[in-house]
Amino acid sequence: MTRRGWVLFAMMAVLWGIPYLLIRIAVRQLDPGVVVLARTAPAALLLAPLVARRRQLGDVVAHWRWIVVFGVVEFGGPWYLMSSAERHVTSSFTSLMICAVPLFTLVMSRLSASHEPLSARRIVGLVAGALGVALLVGVNIHGDLRWVLMLLVVCVGYSVGPMILQHRLAAVPGPAVVFGATAVVALAWTPYGVLHWPSHVSTETVLAVVVLSVFCTAGAFLTFFELVKEAGANRSTVVVYSNTALAVLLGVALLHEPLTTSIIVGFPLIMAGSYFATSADRERGNVDLVVHE
Repeated sequence: MTRRGWVLFAMMAVLWGIPYLLIRIAVRQLDPGVVVLARTAPAALLLAPLVARRRQLGDVVAHWRWIVVFGVVEFGGPWYLMSSAERHVTSSFTSLMICAVPLFTLVMSRLSASHEPLSARRIVGLVAGALGVALLVGVNIHGDLRWVLMLLVVCVGYSVGPMILQHRLAAVPGPAVVFGATAVVALAWTPYGVLHWPSHVSTETVLAVVVLSVFCTAGAFLTFFELVKEAGANRSTVVVYSNTALAVLLGVALLHEPLTTSIIVGFPLIMAGSYFATSADRERGNVDLVVHE
């Protein structure tokens, strides 16, 4: 990978590594639906002039159906569920669960017509990753599994979204897709957000939401598309491991979340499992993954 590619890779590791911390801060005062609205609306407004200047609004209109579906499964649903879960689980736990998305993507690809047979290497990867997730869930969750189920649904959404990009929106410019998707989600959540808007919001919460929207959504996706151009979609997905490690470190250092034995053991299992389970796909270039927060 070129020097520019490494710079973009490092930027993505940060831009998709800090949202878990910021979401955890934001939901202390904001309803999860308000977080979704506050994250998508400014991003859409920021991207609108860029899309208009590049004359890509026609692409949004022409492909609006699949852009809407992508927005729902990648932004609208997952971000609400993740924000809801982070009211009850740590940001470290959340990021580690999302790190299992490549495993879900592999399972999703098995349901498509173009799937490949599972090799022994990939089976070992699936088993290792599943053990890592089971270890995290079994040790960190006591009694109420609703938050785990929410994060599992997030993983499903993050697995379906890239498949839509690959098979239905491959010809649409990235900024147009992200603009259309965030705009649709923002419009859908506006009535709910207005009804649940808090009477008082701290400066810390405002800053967290601004960074989430401007940098971790609009900026991150524009950076990611540049990274894909520079290094290829398959190689770019390795960023998931870096951003998860950063998310865990930030949770421990800034939110004083515990660095448990299950995290120390579970993270390498999930990381290794995701790598081995999807490495064959990367080599053949048949499955493009996008993993973020």
